[in-house]
Amino acid sequence: MRGNRVQVIATAGHVDHGKSTLLRALTGMEPDRWEEERRRGLTIDLGFVWTAEPGLAFVDVPGHERFLTNMLAGVGPVPAVLFAVAADAGWQAQSREHLEVLDALGIRHGLLAVTRADLADPAAARAQAVRELAGTGLAGLPAVAVSAVTGAGVPELRAELTRLAALLPAADPEADIRLWIDRVFTVTGRGTVVTGTLGAGTVRVGDRLRVAGGGEELRVRGLHTLKRPVERVTAPVRIAINVRGRAAGGLRRGDALLTPDRWLDDDVVDVRLTSAARTPPPRQLTFHVGAAAVPATVRPLGADFCRVTLRRPLPLRVGDRVLLRDPGDRRVLGATVMDVRPPRLRRRGAAADRAARLGRLTGTPDGAVLVRDHGLIRRADLIAMGVRPPAEPVTGDWVADPEHWAALGEGLTRTVEDHAARHPDDPGLPVEAARRLLDLPERSLVEALATGTPLRLRRGRLFAGRDVPTLPADLRRAVDEVRAELAGSPFRAPQADRLTALGLHSRALATAQAAGLLLCVADGIVLLPDAEEQAVRILGGLPQPFTVAQARQALGTTRRVALPLLQHLDRQGRTARVDDAHRRLR
Repeated sequence: MRGNRVQVIATAGHVDHGKSTLLRALTGMEPDRWEEERRRGLTIDLGFVWTAEPGLAFVDVPGHERFLTNMLAGVGPVPAVLFAVAADAGWQAQSREHLEVLDALGIRHGLLAVTRADLADPAAARAQAVRELAGTGLAGLPAVAVSAVTGAGVPELRAELTRLAALLPAADPEADIRLWIDRVFTVTGRGTVVTGTLGAGTVRVGDRLRVAGGGEELRVRGLHTLKRPVERVTAPVRIAINVRGRAAGGLRRGDALLTPDRWLDDDVVDVRLTSAARTPPPRQLTFHVGAAAVPATVRPLGADFCRVTLRRPLPLRVGDRVLLRDPGDRRVLGATVMDVRPPRLRRRGAAADRAARLGRLTGTPDGAVLVRDHGLIRRADLIAMGVRPPAEPVTGDWVADPEHWAALGEGLTRTVEDHAARHPDDPGLPVEAARRLLDLPERSLVEALATGTPLRLRRGRLFAGRDVPTLPADLRRAVDEVRAELAGSPFRAPQADRLTALGLHSRALATAQAAGLLLCVADGIVLLPDAEEQAVRILGGLPQPFTVAQARQALGTTRRVALPLLQHLDRQGRTARVDDAHRRLR
């Protein structure tokens, strides 16, 4: 075994085939936790025992069919299995069901123990088990005949377990934490304690972990592994965590503790079935991952793909192996998570199109595939999905598929050109309107797209050609009249009734301003475009600071015009308020 890692192995096999008895012989510990279990002589819930040499921890799972959910909670996070078949009973129904579960979960490491070898010749049971394992991921497991009563075969079993531990893949100590909780209890004076199998990463006292399905965080108050207090633990290991926080009291089996800001909570996922389905899966199933069991609705997409809608969100990543179980006929289907943020199926034929896209994949999607599939996706979401972003963001945190990005740029250009053709008097398309038309999630994406096109961005609007409107003839005549009136008295703005008589309503005035023919300093107050510069020159000749009355006299206008004009100059940064009565030029 490499280093001082403690590998975790789950038991499997039919009820009363000696799994718990075998663990007692190996470890000298009692795996059955409840008085009822000892009274009835069968494992009901999960038990945990371990050995010092070699460093192995065992999750003892129930073999009875009525406790399959408990079995799944124990075996889900574990990388290897100790499969027990009794020499005097041979292969049984629950042996087959456990094998289907292990194969569906993709467990490929393990050891076959032919138990109770003192009661019958183990050869027949061993041969039968080897035949049953053939064709699954556990084909060719090393097999040891053993008797927990006489001790025969126990040394050989220990030796094989040592070899198995050395073959198991090393865990990444820097990986994000996802601890599936399989037990929750309270310790007097300490509070809530949870246990689980840590498959990757490192946990330290003082760390903060988020509870899946919400934003609540808990502090790691204490850590135990193999009944020893420690300051830190590194996977793989069985772990008990004393947690503190408001959400601690609501924890239950199937919850997960996570590295904050590194996981998505998802309630809709696309999966590929990895187990052959005799018939299409039923609509209502139980979704198993880690120690969680969540009711789910299944929608076949065609071929081997399904969309799964979960009753509560779970922290899932692309490539996760999960189980879909039909409690009615005890059927178990294995599946691989393909996408945790799949696109909505909004139109007729969308399910078939989605299945076709997924069907073109030869394995688990990587970052490039997911970006191509989504078109646009946040870099942080890719990392939380468990994949490496294939490129740098195009803007902010957004990663784009190159073909999709180019198509969006072409679409933006056409959209702006179409708007200018339909509205020659208002050719600039607002950026927000362009965002909605292209169905983009953020305004910054429109601005980034525009930089790679012939479009120009001015004052929050996009222009394809001319960035000034073309005024209709009647509007141009009305504007020319106003301009002529202002030519002799540049600060004597027309009265509201005069503008109304000319047909210059607010939209027409905005168009004239966009064309550079008028300046609207306030609602109904219009001047010539150079009025701002003229006013600054005139006000510069006044003693500083000056009052509104002084400005009105210098500009040769009324308070109706002078005050809105000064407020406009304030907004433009040309003047500044000194006090309630005075301003000065900046």
